[in-house]
Amino acid sequence: MSDWDTVTVLKKKTPKASTMKTEKAVNAARRQGIAVDTQLKWGAGSNKQHVTTKNTAKLDRETEELKHDTISLDVGKIIQQGRQLKGLSQKELATKINEKPQVITDYEAGKGIPNNVILGKIERVIGTKLRGKDKGKPMLPIGTGKN
Repeated sequence: MSDWDTVTVLKKKTPKASTMKTEKAVNAARRQGIAVDTQLKWGAGSNKQHVTTKNTAKLDRETEELKHDTISLDVGKIIQQGRQLKGLSQKELATKINEKPQVITDYEAGKGIPNNVILGKIERVIGTKLRGKDKGKPMLPIGTGKN
């Protein structure tokens, strides 16, 4: 009838990776003495608009052929003159375009990495073109013909 020598082993399913990451599961593993490896992800959960890649520092250390493009000094001078004509400090200009003051400092010193979005914002605030063949000329108000 019954075979007393046969043993049936019931085994639980191994938990999924998502359930193993919960705080409850991690604490239970610590109580049992199991080694727990926790890692903080780089840049996880951040809402940054200007995220730099991990290779940026490596690229900065490399040779001439791999250097970043930078803003030319004449564009930096145009930004500085336009800002001074409007009576703005670097910090005030940065606030108006929602950027850090260091961005304006770098652009004026010719060290900034060109970003058309930022250049467009600066152009609108100081009223001077910074790109193209009309560099340094005042921008015409919208609706007056050529812009």
